[in-house]
Amino acid sequence: MPAAWSDKDERQYEAIKESSIERGKDEDTAEEIAARTVNKRRREEGRTPNKTTQGTGNPNKSLSSRTKQELYNLAKQRHVEGRSKMSKDQLVHALQKA
Repeated sequence: MPAAWSDKDERQYEAIKESSIERGKDEDTAEEIAARTVNKRRREEGRTPNKTTQGTGNPNKSLSSRTKQELYNLAKQRHVEGRSKMSKDQLVHALQKA
């Protein structure tokens, strides 16, 4: 279990995992389902950051296929000036130049 999980999170994880196994899922799949479910609940409760608001997107995807938030975060990492007032297209163009 991740260190940031509470005892309640661990109990929920185990319960979801066992339920998934009882419904015929293999152990690896059951573990993934349980972890994703617990992490989703933690995000909804505000106990963990939401990756979509902090991430820069899949580096294998083109810039134009990423969200504006992902482009903004990438521009922030690259210290692009004026990024807060840019549209998605402007962010793509600025990142291609940077």
